[in-house]
Amino acid sequence: MLESTWFFLWGLLWAMYFVLDGFDLGAGTLLPFLAQNDTDKRYILNAGGPFWDGNEVWLISAGGVTFAAFPPVYASMFSGLYTALMLLLFALIIRGVSFEFRGKLDGPGWRKIWDCCHFVGSALPPILLGVAFANFFQGVPLDENGVIHGGIWHLLNPYGLAGGLLFLIMFLMHGALWLAIRTPGELSHRAGRVAVKLWPVLIFAVLAFLIMTAMATKLFSNYLQNPLLLLILILPVGGLVQMRVCMGKQRWWGAWASSAATILGVTFFGVIGLFPALIPSSLNPAWSLTIYNATSSPLTLKIMLTVVCIFVPIVLAYQFWVYTLFAKKMSQDDLDYEEAY
Repeated sequence: MLESTWFFLWGLLWAMYFVLDGFDLGAGTLLPFLAQNDTDKRYILNAGGPFWDGNEVWLISAGGVTFAAFPPVYASMFSGLYTALMLLLFALIIRGVSFEFRGKLDGPGWRKIWDCCHFVGSALPPILLGVAFANFFQGVPLDENGVIHGGIWHLLNPYGLAGGLLFLIMFLMHGALWLAIRTPGELSHRAGRVAVKLWPVLIFAVLAFLIMTAMATKLFSNYLQNPLLLLILILPVGGLVQMRVCMGKQRWWGAWASSAATILGVTFFGVIGLFPALIPSSLNPAWSLTIYNATSSPLTLKIMLTVVCIFVPIVLAYQFWVYTLFAKKMSQDDLDYEEAY
């Protein structure tokens, strides 16, 4: 029971990270395409300004839970996927620095450098995360000692790249909807139009990924054995439909919430399909890391569960307060504020 609980919490933490950091990663990726002048760029940067560093706490939490609840999984990931994880880390570092350094000097060349860094640091993480999770879905060359063979080039297979593309499109949609909410005037209208154009692209990407999933993985096995699990599809399917309805009525908050539901649903569709595996082995299913052979002791899991029950509600309450305080449409006054980017 404890193992299953922590498997669910592990998936939930990753899903929360995708939802909350997804919109500002998507917004940063859209920066060179939506912004027509420096003021537009500053609006896009400040749209995620009060949130981006807090959102990344969920990534740290997901990594921490992997380390504490499933140590062999953490060891295998950080050895076999070392290059990909370092690329993810450096991309997020460069992106964080770009927020702070862009406005330190007034020269256009200086700002252009950090705009490029912000774009790369925003676009690379969703691709890397999508590639990583897609490879977990289909299985990686994991041997009996828990060592992943093949390196980063092995991860760049057609199914892995399809996962990276799907994550990028989901985050772009999420970011465009957020910019439609937060930015004023014509920039908001452009972001809304981009979101509308991205919707059919997202539908195509989801359908293509599902078809490839059926061909390349055993992810549907749990659903075939227990059809009630298919109820999880209410989240992504309902989210996609409601997203388009809300965009048609220019109800951007509703569309953004529907996008969040879609990301949650897609994540849990994959997580439930993996159960009980955490890292399936493509070499021998018996060598897979599962919740039964890769968990910490029951005492560790109980202590961690107590900590989670105390502190996660506090973090959620704090983030809810931050979003309530800052998640309104910006104005020139927000750019004139001395702490603005």
